[in-house]
Amino acid sequence: MSKTVEYYMALPYTIEIVPDENGFFVRVRELDGCMSVGTTKTEALEMIEDAMREWLHVAIEDGLDIPLPESLRKENYSGKFPLRMPKSLHEKLAKAASLDGISLNQHIVNLLSERHALDEVKRMLQGHEENRKRAAGGGKPRLAHS
Repeated sequence: MSKTVEYYMALPYTIEIVPDENGFFVRVRELDGCMSVGTTKTEALEMIEDAMREWLHVAIEDGLDIPLPESLRKENYSGKFPLRMPKSLHEKLAKAASLDGISLNQHIVNLLSERHALDEVKRMLQGHEENRKRAAGGGKPRLAHS
């Protein structure tokens, strides 16, 4: 049985909305390139619903894999993974953790969390800027598929 746009529209996808100087930027986290803008929150949410419907239609038509919402994915992460690094880096990280009075593990988790948050903001801003450029061109935002 092939899944329809309506099937995917009913799933609990993650909608992110960010205010900016001209209104609101909105995207579906799990659907790469599915984003829009609106002058109000209500308009932005209406626009993302339209963008999502179009994104799904194109993805189905092109036979692309459509990711499930994060809450429905079956991946099971234990929070543990082996990591190899140069001895010199291990030493530097251990010394920094000691200076902060925390474990090496907590220090590395803090560093990874901070860097990941910065990367996420950078990606959101890049997508927002691309969408603004498209909007300035007078057309509806185009959808991108990877």
